[in-house]
Amino acid sequence: MAESVVGFLIKQLSTLLSQEITLLGGLKSDVQFIKDELGSIKTFLKEAEAKEDNDSQLQEWLKQVREVAYDTEDVLDDFTFHFARRYKDGFCGKVGKIYNSIKNLKARHQISLEIKDIKGRVGEISARHQRYQSLYGTQERGFSTSRQVNADFDIRAQSLFIEEARLVGIDKPKAELISKILDDHSQLKVVSVVGMGGLGKTTLVKKVYDDAAMKKQFQSHAWITVSQNFQFSDIIKNLIQQLYNEIRQPVPPEVESMDDIMQSEFVKDFLRERRYILVLDDVWSIDAWEAIKCVLPDCNTASRVALTTRIADVASASCLGSLNFVYKMEPLSDKESWTLFCNRTFQSNDCPPNLEEVAKKILKKCEGLPLAIVAIGGVLALKDKENTDEWEMILHGFGGEADGSGKLDRIKRVLLLSYNDLPHYLKSCLLYLSIYPEDYLIEVDDILLKWIALGFVEEKEGITSTDIAVRCMKELINRSIIQVKSKLNDGRLDACSLHDFVREIIVSKSKEQSFTTVATRYYARWPEKFRHLAIHNFTDNPQEFSGLKCLRSVAIFGYEDPLTTTFLSEFLHGDPKLLKVLDLHGAELDNIPKQVFKLFHLRRIW
Repeated sequence: MAESVVGFLIKQLSTLLSQEITLLGGLKSDVQFIKDELGSIKTFLKEAEAKEDNDSQLQEWLKQVREVAYDTEDVLDDFTFHFARRYKDGFCGKVGKIYNSIKNLKARHQISLEIKDIKGRVGEISARHQRYQSLYGTQERGFSTSRQVNADFDIRAQSLFIEEARLVGIDKPKAELISKILDDHSQLKVVSVVGMGGLGKTTLVKKVYDDAAMKKQFQSHAWITVSQNFQFSDIIKNLIQQLYNEIRQPVPPEVESMDDIMQSEFVKDFLRERRYILVLDDVWSIDAWEAIKCVLPDCNTASRVALTTRIADVASASCLGSLNFVYKMEPLSDKESWTLFCNRTFQSNDCPPNLEEVAKKILKKCEGLPLAIVAIGGVLALKDKENTDEWEMILHGFGGEADGSGKLDRIKRVLLLSYNDLPHYLKSCLLYLSIYPEDYLIEVDDILLKWIALGFVEEKEGITSTDIAVRCMKELINRSIIQVKSKLNDGRLDACSLHDFVREIIVSKSKEQSFTTVATRYYARWPEKFRHLAIHNFTDNPQEFSGLKCLRSVAIFGYEDPLTTTFLSEFLHGDPKLLKVLDLHGAELDNIPKQVFKLFHLRRIW
């Protein structure tokens, strides 16, 4: 998220420096310094965010980067509020301009002090960046340290843990994939398996790969985990090692001194006359596929490649040939989910009658995701079967892992890979979806308008903001993060939703980064600073209206009583002067207070 906030801020600073340079006056050099320093650390931020969970110092540094970026954005919007207004022509316009110039002298002085303070903070952050870059330098350049590789391996190994729970619903897709792999075509063929993290793609392909009847049809076999941290040289060396291990011979010593091109030719020569099967597990980019594809000879030996990915475009790009096949993984059916859950939780096909109701409610949250069912089943297997209160506690504290065992970390780590892989401009779009209630059907047109109004959509010359926002939505769908629920007759997206576990992750991330806050009937307090407020299912007006000075959006869902003008007036007296989006269509209003129309930055009101 720090990368996203900083990237957005740099664009704002560039616009300010180019369009409002006369208004900046003596602040220009300070604003330029802030922009340059943040620009210099931006390239490091994505890699740092991927590693922050394992490093408390890095975590604290990223928090400071986010906070200084947010504070800078607030100061810039405040500056625009005070000084970038356009006045009418004529006498009234001149009087207004003089009046506001006198009135804003104090504001200019305050903003000047704030920018000086931010400049100092940015300087300290930049100095620490130099130390971290030195510490993580090899990782930043190559992404290939043993620590990172081991972390990736652990996550892949954990996905195979589903096997231990006698995974159900796999026989039919296994048979289908084997039939596609063992057909009569002699050309090289690719079979891709695509779907969101945790669906069991790796487990399915592993069962196919290990099938004895299928395995004997091939002379050479290799399993390569590609992962986000793709390095071609590591992949090719791993492939050579596996091929020689299989024939029980040492790798020729001259291979070690070969460059990537020579090693690629070496692999081609080895495989040229053999019928081989190669699994490429966890492929994240078309570039990775294209690089590996060049190593694979097609000599009409009926060789096969099986590929797993979360990204639909990767699956499609790897299967352009008419013989190739894309298999889309779907969640387990209700019946399959229940069987898997009972097997994992009770080591049988039956659930104790006293637990059946709460068990089904817990299972519903897993939405057919095998990894989630196995993980939550592992937690519940240790609970007292006679004490339904313990089970109810797990149900109500699902996202927060009320049991404290940490066993649900497996799911979060798998799904976080998809979040960490997002380009910075998509992270804000995704995190903003945390405003919606659980199991909410999100209207696509509604969220696109909010993204645009809040500036999450990067502007591009010759393309409308709506078209760019649609591209962002389609990219999140392409990455198996957002689920399409319905389309219009003309094929346009109509409604979408989030898997409960994906929602739990973005809610957690949003809260951790003071990005969104959700006020409910059970919890109506909010932190000192936050950017976006969602109010869910209130039966009474919230009592607290402080901490709104950084607020950019408000959305109300399921307000059971009419929302009074008094409430809205009190809310606006909390000074949300930077508000850009006000969504009140989830509440009935008797009328709209005049203060709403004085919100200078307001872009959308529903």
